[in-house]
Amino acid sequence: MNDDIAAGPPAFDTSFPADGYAGDPAVRAEWDNRYADRQQLWSGRPNGALVAEAAGLTPGRVLDVGCGEGADALWLARRGWDVTALEVSGVALERAAGHARDAGLAVRWVHASLTEAALPPASFDLVSAQYPALLRTPGAAAERALLAAVAPGGVLLLVHHAGVDTRQEGESDFDPADYVWPSMVAALLDEDWEVEVDEQRPRVAPDGGAGAHHTDDLVLRVRRLR
Repeated sequence: MNDDIAAGPPAFDTSFPADGYAGDPAVRAEWDNRYADRQQLWSGRPNGALVAEAAGLTPGRVLDVGCGEGADALWLARRGWDVTALEVSGVALERAAGHARDAGLAVRWVHASLTEAALPPASFDLVSAQYPALLRTPGAAAERALLAAVAPGGVLLLVHHAGVDTRQEGESDFDPADYVWPSMVAALLDEDWEVEVDEQRPRVAPDGGAGAHHTDDLVLRVRRLR
């Protein structure tokens, strides 16, 4: 694996992209360490909110933001979606690509952060971000990148753990003010967008895996009108 940051946009490849990483090396290292600590970090099953919200959508091009070990990407690919899966952790991507090969499924794996990925703009019929750890910036780069990726007529589905965004600094190892939450994306919407779902609901959580203790979701589903 090449530890250097790629000079250009990462390659869109159905195998693990071994030719570079686009993003902050410290963020990559943090998430590589988290994944390396366990043989499997997540449950291996698709997220419940994705299943509920995407089951009725017509398959097209989908971007899976923060794909982890690939459960959502594989679920989408099995249902006929053309999947591009984005992840900062090379450890996670290696696992995800292995699962896809074992299942005989084609997925484009992108080893990059969302804001550095140089994704084709306005080209995805669904952008799915399930519990993403997107860092806030003064210019709202991550929020704008999520919205910019959605094609006209397409859907952005952003899901996060309820209550985590209001946790006070010092109650855990992270400051919620450092991260992007659904309300921040909703605040950027204009007349080009229609809000289809913006609610807190009980979480349909797969058994096992990190994060299984969270009981409620914040679900934002918006459609780009033009």
